[in-house]
Amino acid sequence: MKIFKALQQHPWVAGIGTLFAIVVISGFLTGFAPGKAIGQNFLSFFWQMLKVLPCVFILTGIFDVWIKTNTIEKHLGRGSSFLSYFWAILLAGTTVGGLHVALPVAHALHLKRAKLSIVLTFLSAAGICRVPMMLFEASFLGWRFTCIRFAVSLPLVVISCAALGWWFERRGYHLPDLN
Repeated sequence: MKIFKALQQHPWVAGIGTLFAIVVISGFLTGFAPGKAIGQNFLSFFWQMLKVLPCVFILTGIFDVWIKTNTIEKHLGRGSSFLSYFWAILLAGTTVGGLHVALPVAHALHLKRAKLSIVLTFLSAAGICRVPMMLFEASFLGWRFTCIRFAVSLPLVVISCAALGWWFERRGYHLPDLN
């Protein structure tokens, strides 16, 4: 029922989905190469997500149950120190699988009352400093490049996320609760 309600509120989504289906189906029926490639890429990505997402949801559920809200509030919440940015970067560095893994963890952090700037830092750091990505980058571009990129990008992430968090808090913005 929620899907039909969402489609009524945003009919352009149904239009884009229909257009996508038409391009893919006509690609396979007529041999239109871009349509076939789009369909094959979609199926490949869909199967990858089908393999990864159940594990992500299980691990996020374990994180949600095992880590107490008081612990997150103490170390990553409003009263936390500047060290909380380090903890967010460290947690993001251990994330495997990209942002589709980091987003549910960020949502769990938000629900456990982590500061908005910490959630933003976690998401930003998950995009740039995951250990598997760092090893891959270092093997092709060298450790020197990787260290320089970290030295430049991580302070910028912390500064920009702290500024954004401060700006949003000053204006009284809060992320909506999706429970």
